[in-house]
Amino acid sequence: MVATIAQPRQMLIGGGARHRLAEVVAGLGAVRPLLVTDGFLRGNGSADELMDLMTRAGLRPAVWSGTVPDPTTESLTGGLRAVEEHGADLLIGFGGGSPMDTAKALALLAVQGGTMRDHKAPKRNDGPALPIVAIPTTAGSGSEATQFTIITDSLSDEKMLCTGPAFLPTAAIIDYELTVSMPARLTADTGVDALTHAVEAYVSRKANGFSDGHCLTAIGSIGGNLRRVYADGADLAARAAMMLAATQAGIAFSNSSVALVHGMSRPIGAHFHVAHGLSNAMLFPAVTRFSVAAAESRYADCARALGCASAADDDARAARKLVAELETLCHDLAVPTPEAFGIDEGEWKAKIPTMVEQAIASGSPANNPRVPSPDDIAAIYTDIFR
Repeated sequence: MVATIAQPRQMLIGGGARHRLAEVVAGLGAVRPLLVTDGFLRGNGSADELMDLMTRAGLRPAVWSGTVPDPTTESLTGGLRAVEEHGADLLIGFGGGSPMDTAKALALLAVQGGTMRDHKAPKRNDGPALPIVAIPTTAGSGSEATQFTIITDSLSDEKMLCTGPAFLPTAAIIDYELTVSMPARLTADTGVDALTHAVEAYVSRKANGFSDGHCLTAIGSIGGNLRRVYADGADLAARAAMMLAATQAGIAFSNSSVALVHGMSRPIGAHFHVAHGLSNAMLFPAVTRFSVAAAESRYADCARALGCASAADDDARAARKLVAELETLCHDLAVPTPEAFGIDEGEWKAKIPTMVEQAIASGSPANNPRVPSPDDIAAIYTDIFR
């Protein structure tokens, strides 16, 4: 198999890297960047800091702070207007996965027009699109290094996976200092999201030697640091390690794939407004238990990298230990069940057929080591509710 590898042309990694934003933008030949962010980062001064950096460097930036959690097709309207009114020649996605995914969608639509439904998987989007600089403020989505964006159809509530090099940031600025103020809940959810990316990319049917190395390194870093940073958000070494691991996991799944957890997670987020990392965490142990026998040695490698199994454990034992550790980790991080989150059981059951259909349509379950039937997916949704 020939693996096609794509990653940002330039990545600046380390504390304070954001101070070089103007240099990156100018180096890409842009003079009218649009900073795409959310109201929180606009209100707390973080967006203003970046705007000042660019203005002092002689650039002519503007800011649009209308992004929403789990961006929708409807939410893109104001952003497209801002791109056009400013005459933007580059977009900066600044925030968690939602602002970065929004910037990616706007970059494509501003050049090509149409709607995001025109660009949903399995279509591969090669461009053209405006260049993107991604600056994550959470350690989880990995969107700063991926050729994917997720946009919810406002009419159908379907979370649409859109793929292709058109969505790959040209540059990424990965500054762990931006994550220090993250609350514990967000730290946990985004950290499990990164771990899910790394494990799924490693066991995926599309795994390759390039992605494998990033997966195992990320898994090891997350295993050694997620509980630490959840307990103490001011642990800068752990923050730095988690930030780098999230990017490594993003590179990994962008060049391999995600699988059943993500396929099933997106509909939960769309229909019940559960944050993406949290919906992954709700599913992760159960989906791993379902899948593990189909790729025992691969899951065993993940267990050893995570630190819950040793070289003395054979593959079967190590794989079982991984499932147990994921259950323990989710308990330690206070991950709720859908019921504990507050979802009505009747509404959950009523949505299962639609969620099954949307999960399969995304294509991600087909990458799973054990490819599920619709009944298998429905059974997992039922089992995780309580």
